[in-house]
Amino acid sequence: MIIRVAGGEVVDPVNGFPGKRDVWIKDGFIIEKPVSKRADKTYEVSGCVVMAGAIDIHSHIGGGNVNTARLLLPEQHAAHLKRPLHTPLANAGWSTFNTGCLYAQMGFTTVVEPAMSPTNALHTHMELADIPIIDKATLAILGNDDFLLSMIRDNASSAMIDDYVAWTVSTARSLGVKVINAGAAAAFKENIRSFALDDVVPSYGVTSRKIVETLQSAVGRLGIPHPLHVHANNLGIAGNAATAAETIRASQGQPIHLAHLQFYGYGTEGKRGFSSEAARLADLVNNTENVTIDVGQVMFGQTVTISSDVTRQYSGMRTASPKKSILFDGDGNGGGIVPYRYRKDYYGSLQWAVGLELFLLINDPWRVFFTTDHPNGAPFTAYPELFELLMRRDVRHAKMEELDHSALELTTLASISREYTLEEVAVMTRAAPAKLLGLDDRGHLGPGAIADIAVYRKGQDVQKMFRDAALVFKNGDLVVEDGVVTHYRWGKTMHLNPPLDKAIIKRMQAYHEDRYGLSLDWFTFSDSAICRETPFAEVACKS
Repeated sequence: MIIRVAGGEVVDPVNGFPGKRDVWIKDGFIIEKPVSKRADKTYEVSGCVVMAGAIDIHSHIGGGNVNTARLLLPEQHAAHLKRPLHTPLANAGWSTFNTGCLYAQMGFTTVVEPAMSPTNALHTHMELADIPIIDKATLAILGNDDFLLSMIRDNASSAMIDDYVAWTVSTARSLGVKVINAGAAAAFKENIRSFALDDVVPSYGVTSRKIVETLQSAVGRLGIPHPLHVHANNLGIAGNAATAAETIRASQGQPIHLAHLQFYGYGTEGKRGFSSEAARLADLVNNTENVTIDVGQVMFGQTVTISSDVTRQYSGMRTASPKKSILFDGDGNGGGIVPYRYRKDYYGSLQWAVGLELFLLINDPWRVFFTTDHPNGAPFTAYPELFELLMRRDVRHAKMEELDHSALELTTLASISREYTLEEVAVMTRAAPAKLLGLDDRGHLGPGAIADIAVYRKGQDVQKMFRDAALVFKNGDLVVEDGVVTHYRWGKTMHLNPPLDKAIIKRMQAYHEDRYGLSLDWFTFSDSAICRETPFAEVACKS
């Protein structure tokens, strides 16, 4: 079947085809205009903007922490709404299934869960398999696990470390590697409650800096497209901009991605000792080409913080709102669930401004990524409002009038006149994420790309434009019309199989039997357990 999306304003930075033109689809892929065949189906989209499907590189949508947050806060999700029958988790509530629907309604077709504990990989993939429409991927967490820390302590060869990282990525079915407050979870077990870049993990004698350098180099040598995804030390602490800056300098020219930089944009100026350092960080990013970042924008209202940074979550428990939380101390990755309400007070106002400063002061949209660190800064359903704040200066200034002026005076936001263009939005949310993840089959509308297409009605109401997409195609299937999901299908889970010496499997078998008394089979699983792209009716993602 040949489909024609006709007459729209195409915004496709990768292929440089501005202006009105038709987009043609055949068998789930974008094709050149056929010479001798007519379209079997035409969608007239004059007056609309046509982009590739959006990609979110950092959103916590599955796995143990997300599931635990649902248990802690049942009042925050529609746990008992009706849902289509015969889906993989049909009796487990609507929340997971609804994730795919809400993303698709906004024109997002690919989402990355950025923090999967390898020992929890099967559960994570089973939960992701229940999310319809969108394609998914994960990043495997390393950097606090005994096996890696022991190898670094014992001066293991680069080849051995590479094999372990490759084995982890392969067996966990992930697309890359994440490090979270490197070494801090291991140090937490020995009653250390703060951990900086050059602090040493007891019992191992290695610094956080050394762990990050080791993983960064291994990811590079293995040829994993996405650079090491770094959740740095000292998240949320006044003065932590210095930590972020030192982490950037420590990368020594190697590719590195800093997650949710907004939470590291804080200085110590002002009466409260809490100010914005976003301008300084943005300048550093602008002048350090090997660095990419995502923002983790704060928006106002109730949310819940989810993190494997057990040190941060421990300190955050005192400000929990409502007053309940969960902290756990896992073998390789601890973590916690702490609900939080961002208010329009001094601290909330400053955090909101810091995120926007980073978005607006980092010049290159290819190196700054659109996230709220869902749900930590805000739920991803706040994206339409955030698009409006970036694209319309007058809306930003009107919002600033509602906030704490003494906080905003310690930022540069009022002086920034930049407004994002549609092309910059397309780079930041389509082309750049695809490039960063090594996914050349998406993020653009050129021939050969999968037919993930989002059509928006252009207008002054930016929020409505991006909240209710006019049309969304996933692999050529029309799944959304006027902001409503009209057709379900399963996406797929993307993952890598880096090359490795098979001797690592025997080493891991012996290690797991010695440490846990369990066969390695308990921690590995087959491809049949992960979601593969199929028609919805087949429910093939069920494990």
